[in-house]
Amino acid sequence: MWTRQQVAATIDHAALKPNMTDQDIATACELGRKYKVATVCVRPSDVALAARLLAGSGVAPAAVVGFAHGANQPQTKALEARLAIADGARELDMVVNIGKLLSGDDAWVQRDIAAVVAEARPAGALVKVILETCLLTSEQIAQGCRLAQRAGADFVKTSTGFSDGGATREAIEVMLKTVGATMGVKASGGIRTWDTAIAYLNQGCRRLGVASTAQVLDGAPAPAGGGY
Repeated sequence: MWTRQQVAATIDHAALKPNMTDQDIATACELGRKYKVATVCVRPSDVALAARLLAGSGVAPAAVVGFAHGANQPQTKALEARLAIADGARELDMVVNIGKLLSGDDAWVQRDIAAVVAEARPAGALVKVILETCLLTSEQIAQGCRLAQRAGADFVKTSTGFSDGGATREAIEVMLKTVGATMGVKASGGIRTWDTAIAYLNQGCRRLGVASTAQVLDGAPAPAGGGY
């Protein structure tokens, strides 16, 4: 049985809505510290603030790159990654170039991911590649995973949460089958209950992207002996 602490340690708490203010980011960081999540994932302009607010908490600041459509030039994503790391990001969630992946331009997609990895690796920052699986066939999901693996990324991730759908068991099954032995798989998008979170963890995911973190964790069954 998963404990609430164990599940919290897999959560990247998402604070990515376009209308979020500095106070909203501060509230997100306070929530992250309270529940001891893995990271608080913020927009590029919020990384320095999040890093300052999370200092000493054990919760890592994470940043999105090429969010939310992934259509930036590789050089732009590389610069965005470099600046985020300089501001304190310890993990980067980059959006794959979805159009190039759908076009079969594997060289572009791999080069795009590798550009971010090249910035992250010297700093010891993790790179998660968002595939936006709701827009892809099973074979395109598998190919995106293979390209992320070849480019040196650490994780593949289902969704931004801003497209037509979120994580599904079917997409995650493809991802785990393709690269689960060598990379982490992150379910993201539509995770709003404890049971949904547990189902993805039991399936084999190592991380969860969650905006409704309090709702998910407060839905945990009470431990037999009481306590958190």
